[in-house]
Amino acid sequence: MPNSPPDPARFVADFFTSLTDSTVRGDAPESVMDRHYTPDVIQVSDGLPLDHDRLLAHLRPVRRNVLDYRFEVHEAVADGHRIAARLTIHARTRKGGPTATEVHLFGEFTEDGRMRRAHQLTRALPASGTDEEGK
Repeated sequence: MPNSPPDPARFVADFFTSLTDSTVRGDAPESVMDRHYTPDVIQVSDGLPLDHDRLLAHLRPVRRNVLDYRFEVHEAVADGHRIAARLTIHARTRKGGPTATEVHLFGEFTEDGRMRRAHQLTRALPASGTDEEGK
């Protein structure tokens, strides 16, 4: 990603779909990490910093628990390697049923499309995944 992607929303949707597809289908977690994150990645989610090892540990439960998912990107803007986006993660899990999570993402990606840094703020939405606020 040498310049801003022509369609930042598509870039964000493709990144998270590729990451989740690879994880759920059972690709080796280390391989998934190498393709999607830099070795020095730091992702701060709701104030909790996750480094490479903590993100790697997060992949295992995703593989076991997620049955179905999709990423709905509502808006995204890019400035070079930096992207800001608002999206909803719709998922169905083995034990918890359907979930919807709104994510506000501020991220930095490398030229090859891997995440280097990110800050995410999240909130749970009603299980139907609808949110009338902001529409």
